[in-house]
Amino acid sequence: MAIVSADELKQHLEQALPGALAPAPREPASHGAPKKGERAPADLLATNDALVHATRLPEVAAYVRDTLGYELLSNITAVDYLADGVIELVYHFFHLQGGPALVLKVRLPRDEPRTPSLAPDWPGAELQEREAFDLFGVLFDGHPNLRRVYMWDEFEGFPMRKDYARQGDKYFADQEEF
Repeated sequence: MAIVSADELKQHLEQALPGALAPAPREPASHGAPKKGERAPADLLATNDALVHATRLPEVAAYVRDTLGYELLSNITAVDYLADGVIELVYHFFHLQGGPALVLKVRLPRDEPRTPSLAPDWPGAELQEREAFDLFGVLFDGHPNLRRVYMWDEFEGFPMRKDYARQGDKYFADQEEF
């Protein structure tokens, strides 16, 4: 079992899969001036983890499994960076024998968050991709059953996005009793 650090993973990917790594952000987005008594926000998009081009994700995930021996895709998490116009997907891979996680990240534009699905090769990704679709609006090309999992079909919007309206509830507004 080979434990691979983030820097080692990036070196492996640069050699084995040229062009799979996305460039790191160069300049932080302006998050506005801090209010009195608050600290200035750090660059929220700064990361040491491997940042992968969305189109290359299945290829990189297969390399992580087949070459580096990380057999378990534990979770997929979506993060909304509203000020930067980005939705980030965070993938955690593990060895079944133990050890620290191997983290891959994919950044997608908020206006059209789309990436290939890992569900055909990683069955554990199916429900987690549906969750990211339902709550954040991420589209996973090639997903076998991409439909809402928590919200009902008629629900409009993506409730975990930071710009989702939280005032009132239009779905209950016409009813007198709950």
